[in-house]
Amino acid sequence: MLNQTSRLDLMFQALADPSRRIMIERLSKGPASVSELARPLTMSLPAVVQHLQVLEASGLVRSEKVGRVRTCHIDWVALQTAEDWMIDRRRTWELRLDRLGDFFADQEKG
Repeated sequence: MLNQTSRLDLMFQALADPSRRIMIERLSKGPASVSELARPLTMSLPAVVQHLQVLEASGLVRSEKVGRVRTCHIDWVALQTAEDWMIDRRRTWELRLDRLGDFFADQEKG
Protein backbone atom coordinates (compact mmCIF):
# COMPACT_ATOMS: atom_id res chain seq x y z
CA MET A 1 0.00 0.00 0.00
CA LEU A 2 2.83 2.40 0.84
CA ASN A 3 4.41 1.82 -2.57
CA GLN A 4 1.10 2.56 -4.29
CA THR A 5 0.66 5.71 -2.20
CA SER A 6 4.10 7.03 -3.11
CA ARG A 7 3.42 6.17 -6.77
CA LEU A 8 0.16 8.13 -6.60
CA ASP A 9 2.00 11.03 -4.98
CA LEU A 10 4.42 11.12 -7.91
CA MET A 11 1.55 10.95 -10.41
CA PHE A 12 -0.40 13.80 -8.84
CA GLN A 13 2.75 15.90 -8.44
CA ALA A 14 3.49 15.34 -12.12
CA LEU A 15 -0.06 16.31 -13.09
CA ALA A 16 0.07 19.46 -10.95
CA ASP A 17 2.01 21.32 -13.64
CA PRO A 18 -0.05 22.79 -16.52
CA SER A 19 2.66 22.10 -19.10
CA ARG A 20 2.77 18.44 -18.16
CA ARG A 21 -1.02 18.24 -18.34
CA ILE A 22 -0.81 19.66 -21.88
CA MET A 23 1.67 16.91 -22.74
CA ILE A 24 -0.59 14.23 -21.24
CA GLU A 25 -3.56 15.62 -23.14
CA ARG A 26 -1.60 15.46 -26.40
CA LEU A 27 -0.39 11.93 -25.64
CA SER A 28 -3.95 10.81 -24.94
CA LYS A 29 -4.48 11.16 -28.71
CA GLY A 30 -1.54 8.87 -29.46
CA PRO A 31 2.25 8.65 -29.32
CA ALA A 32 4.25 11.79 -30.05
CA SER A 33 7.88 12.76 -30.42
CA VAL A 34 9.49 15.16 -27.97
CA SER A 35 9.53 17.89 -30.61
CA GLU A 36 5.79 17.38 -31.25
CA LEU A 37 5.12 17.70 -27.53
CA ALA A 38 7.26 20.85 -27.36
CA ARG A 39 5.50 22.59 -30.25
CA PRO A 40 2.57 24.18 -28.34
CA LEU A 41 4.69 25.03 -25.29
CA THR A 42 6.59 28.27 -24.81
CA MET A 43 9.74 26.74 -23.36
CA SER A 44 13.06 25.40 -24.52
CA LEU A 45 13.47 21.82 -25.66
CA PRO A 46 15.65 21.00 -22.61
CA ALA A 47 12.84 22.27 -20.35
CA VAL A 48 10.36 20.02 -22.18
CA VAL A 49 12.72 17.08 -21.66
CA GLN A 50 12.86 17.85 -17.92
CA HIS A 51 9.06 17.83 -17.75
CA LEU A 52 8.99 14.52 -19.61
CA GLN A 53 11.47 13.08 -17.11
CA VAL A 54 9.06 13.98 -14.31
CA LEU A 55 6.20 12.30 -16.19
CA GLU A 56 8.33 9.22 -16.80
CA ALA A 57 9.46 9.07 -13.15
CA SER A 58 5.80 9.15 -12.11
CA GLY A 59 5.06 6.21 -14.40
CA LEU A 60 2.48 8.10 -16.45
CA VAL A 61 4.61 8.30 -19.60
CA ARG A 62 6.98 5.87 -21.29
CA SER A 63 9.35 6.68 -24.09
CA GLU A 64 11.56 4.89 -26.54
CA LYS A 65 14.33 6.17 -28.73
CA VAL A 66 14.67 5.01 -32.32
CA GLY A 67 17.57 6.67 -34.06
CA ARG A 68 17.48 10.33 -33.14
CA VAL A 69 13.76 10.43 -32.35
CA ARG A 70 12.37 9.85 -28.85
CA THR A 71 8.71 8.86 -28.98
CA CYS A 72 6.52 9.14 -25.89
CA HIS A 73 3.22 7.50 -25.00
CA ILE A 74 0.92 7.28 -22.01
CA ASP A 75 1.09 4.28 -19.73
CA TRP A 76 -2.64 3.64 -19.52
CA VAL A 77 -2.27 1.18 -16.63
CA ALA A 78 -0.62 3.87 -14.49
CA LEU A 79 -3.26 6.40 -15.46
CA GLN A 80 -5.94 3.86 -14.54
CA THR A 81 -4.38 3.56 -11.07
CA ALA A 82 -4.86 7.30 -10.50
CA GLU A 83 -8.39 7.13 -11.89
CA ASP A 84 -9.27 4.18 -9.62
CA TRP A 85 -8.03 6.13 -6.60
CA MET A 86 -10.24 9.10 -7.52
CA ILE A 87 -13.26 6.87 -8.15
CA ASP A 88 -12.83 5.26 -4.71
CA ARG A 89 -12.72 8.71 -3.07
CA ARG A 90 -15.82 9.75 -4.99
CA ARG A 91 -17.73 6.65 -3.86
CA THR A 92 -16.76 7.30 -0.25
CA TRP A 93 -18.04 10.87 -0.39
CA GLU A 94 -21.23 9.89 -2.21
CA LEU A 95 -21.99 7.36 0.53
CA ARG A 96 -21.31 9.95 3.22
CA LEU A 97 -23.54 12.50 1.53
CA ASP A 98 -26.30 9.89 1.08
CA ARG A 99 -26.15 9.13 4.81
CA LEU A 100 -26.24 12.83 5.60
CA GLY A 101 -29.28 13.22 3.35
CA ASP A 102 -30.97 10.30 5.12
CA PHE A 103 -30.18 11.90 8.49
CA PHE A 104 -31.78 15.20 7.47
CA ALA A 105 -34.79 13.39 6.01
CA ASP A 106 -35.26 11.56 9.32
CA GLN A 107 -34.96 14.88 11.20
CA GLU A 108 -37.70 16.42 9.08
CA LYS A 109 -40.00 13.45 9.77
CA GLY A 110 -39.38 13.45 13.53
